[in-house]
Amino acid sequence: MPGIDKLPIEETLEDSPQTRSLLGVFEEDAAAISSYINQLYQAMRRIYDAQNELSAATHLTSKLLKEYEKQRFPLGGDDEVMSSTLQQFAKVIDELSSCHAVLSTQLADAMMFPITQFKERDLKGRVVKLVQIVVFIHSSYHDTAINRYSRLSKRRENEKVKYEVTEDVYTSKKKQHQTMMHYFCALNTLQYKKKIAMLEPLLGYMQAQISFFKMGSENLPEQLEEFLTNIGTSVQNVRREMDSEVETMQQTIEDLEVASDPLYLPDPDTTKFPVHRNLTRKAGYLNSRNKTGLVSSSWDRQFYFTQGGNLMSQARGDVAGGLVMDIDNCSVMAVDCEDRRYCFQITSFDGKKSSILQAESKKDYEEWICTINNISKQIYLSENPEEIAARVNQSALEAVTPSPSFQQRHESMRPTIQSWPQTARTNSSGSLGSESAALSALSLDSLVAPDTPIQFDIISPVSEDQPGQAKASGQLGRKQSKENSILHQLFIVRFLGSMEVKSDESPDVVYETMRQILAARAIHNIFRMTESHLLVSCDCLKLIDPQTQVTRLRFPLPSVVLYATHQENKRLFGFVLRSSGERVESHTTSVCYIFESNNEGEKICDSVGLAKQIAFHAELDLEEQSRLIAASSRPSQSSGEGQFVVLSSSQSEDSDLGEDGKKKRESEA
Repeated sequence: MPGIDKLPIEETLEDSPQTRSLLGVFEEDAAAISSYINQLYQAMRRIYDAQNELSAATHLTSKLLKEYEKQRFPLGGDDEVMSSTLQQFAKVIDELSSCHAVLSTQLADAMMFPITQFKERDLKGRVVKLVQIVVFIHSSYHDTAINRYSRLSKRRENEKVKYEVTEDVYTSKKKQHQTMMHYFCALNTLQYKKKIAMLEPLLGYMQAQISFFKMGSENLPEQLEEFLTNIGTSVQNVRREMDSEVETMQQTIEDLEVASDPLYLPDPDTTKFPVHRNLTRKAGYLNSRNKTGLVSSSWDRQFYFTQGGNLMSQARGDVAGGLVMDIDNCSVMAVDCEDRRYCFQITSFDGKKSSILQAESKKDYEEWICTINNISKQIYLSENPEEIAARVNQSALEAVTPSPSFQQRHESMRPTIQSWPQTARTNSSGSLGSESAALSALSLDSLVAPDTPIQFDIISPVSEDQPGQAKASGQLGRKQSKENSILHQLFIVRFLGSMEVKSDESPDVVYETMRQILAARAIHNIFRMTESHLLVSCDCLKLIDPQTQVTRLRFPLPSVVLYATHQENKRLFGFVLRSSGERVESHTTSVCYIFESNNEGEKICDSVGLAKQIAFHAELDLEEQSRLIAASSRPSQSSGEGQFVVLSSSQSEDSDLGEDGKKKRESEA
């Protein structure tokens, strides 16, 4: 190692300018040493703190790896291979943590202690700083004493003053010399300590690291290299699998972006994305209408889905969905609500609960209605619900186009043909399988004429009246009907359609009309139904607007010659109205009207039958009429296939003629 520069201590007594200049160089070097050592100390302190943090982090890592098998990950499952691998890593890392703890201790003793001691004792202690201050003070004292000695008078000497001044010069010179020698010694010693303070911590750092590596090689098992090689191979396999999966997902994303581009529109084109009518499950966002006051309402967007025969809803953030309503045997129809598009209403089977929903597009709107219709028919309970729904829809498609094989298909679906009596029936119960012997010879054309137009909406005859007058007249007529009639029953119905028929002697006319109207609605996507109140009295049937109480249609009771319910869906019922032609007096026309009720089809038929009986027996006294009403209130014994009633020609004529006609017949007899 080259020589070390030193201050000449023997020149401190002379205190020449050259000595002072050299002293300034050493003082400047001491300041540079102090600045550099502070920076080196900060760097070594970071190494020591990082090692302590590494030791603590390694220990925490080992602890967390040991606790992996106690964790319960939602998607992790019981991966024993992963658990055992991590336990092996935890064991190795735990040993490394011990080595890191030893390394931290060695760094504290061999690296941080020497440099900290030099920094605090030699650079900031009294050896340099205080001695420098003392040298400055004694130099000032000496200069002052020399000035006093120099001002002594040569002519008038005073021994006492001279002695005092001489003593001050002696004392200050001695102290200055002594402090200067100690100061020079401290600065010279600092040059040696500078080298020691920089080399000793580095030597301790390297020895600690070498010791750490030796401990690692001695404590780690020999099989660790093979273990790490196997883990590295597994990681590479997983990485290749991940790259392949990412590439597949990227391709899927690109394909979905191209295919879904038209679906980003709020109302995609249904010609490119056809409506699926065979669904028995459906999910998506709908707007639900909630009443907030008498005339105000709010719309909430929620996620709706079907679950079996239930309609469920789930708000964002909810863990599970809640029940909205039971849609088994429910009814669904399109409605106009607050000038919004794609609104439909679902009404429960008992009519006590309803919900108005709005779809986001026409496609969703039609699919929701079709899905709820399929669920309402309980198709979802079968083994292949979508196949059965497709079969039902295909049957609806074939129903609008009559084919030569209809008679065979129609007869094959009927039960065993039985003859039924020609006499009038006084109750509304009967068997669907009972039919006339002459009916077997009827064809489709004998029931409903081909290409017969279907009317899907009600054209009210009073729609052109003033609203106030119409409402008043409707309420007055309803009040008079209630007062003049012993029978007054009100039902909620929805009009499905009407069409002219060629025969009114068999309930198959009603069944065939139902089939064609339902098929036409399904083909032409007609979901809207007009809701009305059906008033059954002894003189007529009335369709009344539920809001304005205006009578939309009035059907004279004597003209109702046939009525029946659907074979399977008891909510559907219809009746045939016979009326005389306006142009040709001898010509009569028959129109079949089809309605949907809230699971009250049989009850409505019973009420119409009771009204016909009361009208037919108008000459009986009130006590007999009351007896008939009480008897009709008992549950009707109907078959499981449907119910209907056909009035004989004599009964219809007697009902038309009334009491005067009967007396005339008796006189003729």
